[in-house]
Amino acid sequence: QVQFVESGGGLVQPGGSLTLSCAASGVSFSTYVMSWYRQAPGKERELVAIIGAAGGINYADSVKDRFTISRDNSKNTVYLQMNRLKPEDTAVYLCKGRGFAVEYWGQGTQVTVSS
Repeated sequence: QVQFVESGGGLVQPGGSLTLSCAASGVSFSTYVMSWYRQAPGKERELVAIIGAAGGINYADSVKDRFTISRDNSKNTVYLQMNRLKPEDTAVYLCKGRGFAVEYWGQGTQVTVSS
């Protein structure tokens, strides 16, 4: 059974930090391109960060220099370290795994940045 399960969301004050995790099972994780997306109420889903199977990385301009994506293939897990969070980072964060001709989404984890 294929599963992608996010965790680590929560409420944080502006300027704070959170680390999200997405644990995958049932797939050949090391061959997958992994990405984080977010969706705020009333807005379209947007790509936040992506890490390739070989480790190539890209970020949305809005999070560059604040967020860091990484992966641990031994744990079948991708991470998103988020620093200097802003209220506009508030959204449901979802991970996506893309393999050969398939893609899977997690259920999402809520991140709320508010004082």
